[in-house]
Amino acid sequence: MKDYIEERAIEIAKYIINEKATVRQTARVFGVSKSTVHKDVTERLPKINPRVANQVKIILDKNKAERHIRGGKATRMKYRSS
Repeated sequence: MKDYIEERAIEIAKYIINEKATVRQTARVFGVSKSTVHKDVTERLPKINPRVANQVKIILDKNKAERHIRGGKATRMKYRSS
């Protein structure tokens, strides 16, 4: 694996942990696709640093469990402002 990919995966992981960020938010900040973020943290990161990968997995699992709530809030806000 190229060095810059490993560095990106670690930086992405740090951002997700510090900000409790979603994959979409992280992709926007780093200027990469959601697929790249997902691949970095689910496939590459466990090979680089399994402990950090586990911390990221916990946050992303929590985000996934809550996404239906965030979607409902966004829809509510959309129609209130119209």
